[in-house]
Amino acid sequence: MTTLTKMWRRARRSGRRLLQDRSGIAATEFAFIVPLMLVTFFATVELSAGIAVDRKVTLVARTLSDLVSQATSVTDNDLKNVFAASYGVLSPYPTNTASATISMIYVNDAGVAKVQWSKTATVAQNGSTVSTTFINPTRKQGDTIAVPTGLKVTKTYLVLSEVNYLYAPVVGYVVAKAGINLSDQSYTRPRQSMCVLYNPGSNASCPTF
Repeated sequence: MTTLTKMWRRARRSGRRLLQDRSGIAATEFAFIVPLMLVTFFATVELSAGIAVDRKVTLVARTLSDLVSQATSVTDNDLKNVFAASYGVLSPYPTNTASATISMIYVNDAGVAKVQWSKTATVAQNGSTVSTTFINPTRKQGDTIAVPTGLKVTKTYLVLSEVNYLYAPVVGYVVAKAGINLSDQSYTRPRQSMCVLYNPGSNASCPTF
């Protein structure tokens, strides 16, 4: 009995010492918490960058329509400069996944909005060299387009800019590595004239296709 009692006492003392030992708890907690902290950190970085890019896409759309609406007429060279200036808003984010379209719209007597002219372009930057490339237009002359009711005033013109951007995350923990498509559009009234002519030449009348 004496031996069993001693063994029981030793076991109880060992148990108390084990319960009071905290030497490995910090490492155990660290192993559990670090993965969660890393996921939270990268998620915050990705979502913050995505929100920032989305805001810049909106600013590009507004800048593009605003610059064109201040002109009375534009040529391809004018539009290339406008696209390059507008895409500059995206800095420091890359522009190679962005495309933008600028269109002149006329709302006829029946309240139907139709495209008068349209240009779609991409802008690439290599150091200080900026190159603008026109691509197949998203919209074509004569296309019918839906316009917000508040802007659908008969016999008036609108400048419409549309911007699309593929946001690709650096890590891809929260946002898929393939990225997500961000887009926005902006309507502006011509400011200096009734419409903004495209390559007017000798014909200075506003089109009504």
